[in-house]
Amino acid sequence: MAGKATPIALNPDPLAAYFIAPAWRVGELVMCSGQAAIDEKGAIVGAGDFDAQLAQTFANITRVLAAAGSDLSKVVKVVIYLTDMSHFPKIVEARQRYFTAPYPADTTVEVKGLALPELMVEIDVTAVV
Repeated sequence: MAGKATPIALNPDPLAAYFIAPAWRVGELVMCSGQAAIDEKGAIVGAGDFDAQLAQTFANITRVLAAAGSDLSKVVKVVIYLTDMSHFPKIVEARQRYFTAPYPADTTVEVKGLALPELMVEIDVTAVV
């Protein structure tokens, strides 16, 4: 059914404490909530270490997409929030590491802050199933 919407569940779900669904599957699309460097128990990973935070963020995205029946190769849109645009070159490197051509559409913006003060990057994606 093309218009059916189903929430994606994780167990354990690190976002449950914030009353956020990890993602929703709507028809053949998966719309993920912003993922950051928070492990399965809800603890921040890599405070002060952008590389560690970026790796954890992509691990979380991979986990959410798998729960929805998708994967990184099916991502069509990426939105990246950085607290410091000086990390942008690492984002370009990450695009090459985590995605393949044809690359997803992308928006990258610098923000004053994220939900938790230790977070340096948050990424949300939309993928097909």
